[in-house]
Amino acid sequence: MKKAFKVPHTLTLLFGMMIVAMIATWIVPQGFFQTELTESGRSVVVPGTYELVEERELLTPWQLLTAVPRAFAAAQDIIFFVFIVGGVLAIARRTGTVDALIGRLLEKHRDRPEKLIFMVIFFFSLASGAIGTAGEYIPFVLILVALCKAMKLDSMTAVGMTVAGYGVGYGVSAFNPFTVLIAQGIAEVPPYSGLWLRLAIILPFVLIAFHHVWSYAKKVKADPSQSLVADLPCPLNGQEQAAYPQLNGRHRLILGTFLVTIAIAIYGISQYGWYLYELGACFVGWGLLITVLGRLKFDEAADSFIEGVKDLTTTAVLIGIARGIALILEDGQVLHSIVNGLSMPLSHVPAALSAVGMLIIQTILNLFVPSGSGQAFVTMPLMAPLSDLVGVPRQVAVLAYQFGDGFSNMIVPTNAVLMGIIGIAGVPYDRWFRFCMPLLIKLMLACTVVLVLAVIFGYGADYQPEVTAMVLESSLQAHIG
Repeated sequence: MKKAFKVPHTLTLLFGMMIVAMIATWIVPQGFFQTELTESGRSVVVPGTYELVEERELLTPWQLLTAVPRAFAAAQDIIFFVFIVGGVLAIARRTGTVDALIGRLLEKHRDRPEKLIFMVIFFFSLASGAIGTAGEYIPFVLILVALCKAMKLDSMTAVGMTVAGYGVGYGVSAFNPFTVLIAQGIAEVPPYSGLWLRLAIILPFVLIAFHHVWSYAKKVKADPSQSLVADLPCPLNGQEQAAYPQLNGRHRLILGTFLVTIAIAIYGISQYGWYLYELGACFVGWGLLITVLGRLKFDEAADSFIEGVKDLTTTAVLIGIARGIALILEDGQVLHSIVNGLSMPLSHVPAALSAVGMLIIQTILNLFVPSGSGQAFVTMPLMAPLSDLVGVPRQVAVLAYQFGDGFSNMIVPTNAVLMGIIGIAGVPYDRWFRFCMPLLIKLMLACTVVLVLAVIFGYGADYQPEVTAMVLESSLQAHIG
């Protein structure tokens, strides 16, 4: 009798991808674009400057091994943020506030879980689309897992509504400063231009995501054996509540300070460019505050914090290894070669197909450059002049970048935020892939329709920067030369 195939552990899959990336550096031509610094100090590639390296440098297995600790160092900000959030949330749970909140939400939504799912996806997508929130959702994951558990759903549903909201928000973002505004600046189109279309498609894309998550949740609620994680232990480690405490005044005060903490974080992000170090500091401060408000002894708070951190050790390891994949490709000098090779065929197809091709390229490249702003700096200096050559408005090229970067965030294993979310929820990557891939296909089909119609109706043509025929010709020669 044949032995049933067993999907490897997520850590095994990620390290296997590091090995594949190393082998790719032996096969793919090594080369690079020249870069220049923008006014903000970020490095941007210069179109038409791609060159092969004079002498190929082969990465060795030793460099693969050293990439592992280097990857942990490179991902330290998200790793330590996850640790801090896990520890502080454990303190909040010790005060009884988290369980009281879950009990209150159950009272309101026990018979209408679809309402809760829609609200989470919708509001998370609005937040991601407006200010680029991503890692900020990590504190909500275990709360949603506990809530779904109490509603006879599963942890996959909790992850589904969280990541779907995050992905849709980035994909159809109206004015995300870390993606849309950067890409528009590089493409030399006015900031916030084309806003009407991005606002118009938010709700349809949210509904696509909601339908997918709710369809799955309904099956699980009707038959728990249909759950993709039915055979796995609950990540709550036996902390599920049979009965929830009443939400009292002290709990409400703690929840109020949580909202104030989030508001401070959002203000810092928008006004001062804060990121994970500053956000981590906000949560450390909140943890100290709720220790006092919750009338906990400091030793109790310390024990809870350590327990919360210990529960997320596996998640931290996965985040570090995921960063190693892109690190190997950067060391092997093949990242720019991949970008160059993928973009060249676009100059030989009609405009509408070129726009769809840009979507495919941006989706693929997000595996190698999971940072939204980083991907904009690598790809948009090439896609903007290329869009001029093939008759695609630059605004459409920006839209293709948004779609490709945002929606693929939901599935690429090099995305540290994604690995953090599924790790906290105890969902293996292969199970998440089975859940998310059909959703990604639906969203990509919708993106294709939007991009084709955008080209047909000249979306963004009224603020297309002037480019002379001579510039286009020289750019084309540099691109195919």
